[in-house]
Amino acid sequence: MNTNESLHRLEELTNVYLNELSGFSEEQLIRKSNDEEWSLGQMYVHLIQSALFMQIRNIELCMSSSREENSSTGEKTEAGKAIFARGSFPPVRIHVPASPQYTPAQPKDKEQLVEGLDRVLERMKEIEPALSKFSSPHTEFHPGFGALNGKEWFLLVEMHYRHHLLQKDRLKKDLEDVVRKQDKPMKIPA
Repeated sequence: MNTNESLHRLEELTNVYLNELSGFSEEQLIRKSNDEEWSLGQMYVHLIQSALFMQIRNIELCMSSSREENSSTGEKTEAGKAIFARGSFPPVRIHVPASPQYTPAQPKDKEQLVEGLDRVLERMKEIEPALSKFSSPHTEFHPGFGALNGKEWFLLVEMHYRHHLLQKDRLKKDLEDVVRKQDKPMKIPA
């Protein structure tokens, strides 16, 4: 997939997340089915923060001319090679133990999430024209996938959004189950 196709798919995914977000109450967004799970709001925060502070940051580092002497040109891990060959994360749950560094905070409100999703999409639209013409061997290290170049970091944003659709659907089902057990009427968006 090229960067333009990836951007188009990211726009579609952003619309899916925004449309679903509009149907949730703020109470539903912060409700957790148990202490080990994230809330829907935390999942949204994770998508936004990962894109802005990891993926987009690394795209910019790969494209920065001042990084030429400091950038690595390492290789992808086997997992990184597999993900890019497949064009997606495997359809399995990736569980990282809760920690202050990794577990996202609950959102302040729904507007924070709307603004964050819009900001990610805006930044990706700004970056894509230059990146589509950009060619450089410089990479930045991903902890699971190894050395990724700017285009790979760009493609990773859309893959990450797509991967979390599975978590979104699971968290919605968990929320429905919690509501059913409490016997409280609460409308969950379809």
